Amino acid sequence: MAGGHGEGFAYKGLTMHKPKRWHTVTGKGLCAVMWFWVLYRAKQDGPVVLGWRHPWEGHDDHGHGHGH
Repeated sequence: MAGGHGEGFAYKGLTMHKPKRWHTVTGKGLCAVMWFWVLYRAKQDGPVVLGWRHPWEGHDDHGHGHGH
């Protein structure tokens, strides 16, 4: 297994090692992308998800020539 590699702490026989810098930076970057996506989708779909409006309301008239 992973014995004697760098610093870490042991708990019930399991040694947890400190993550490398690229793990930390990549994790924070992916977390930021996730939250930007969640907030973007909440802005786009929030009223529908919360029941404030119907999905078919609020669309612009696309002018397909359909007479009403």
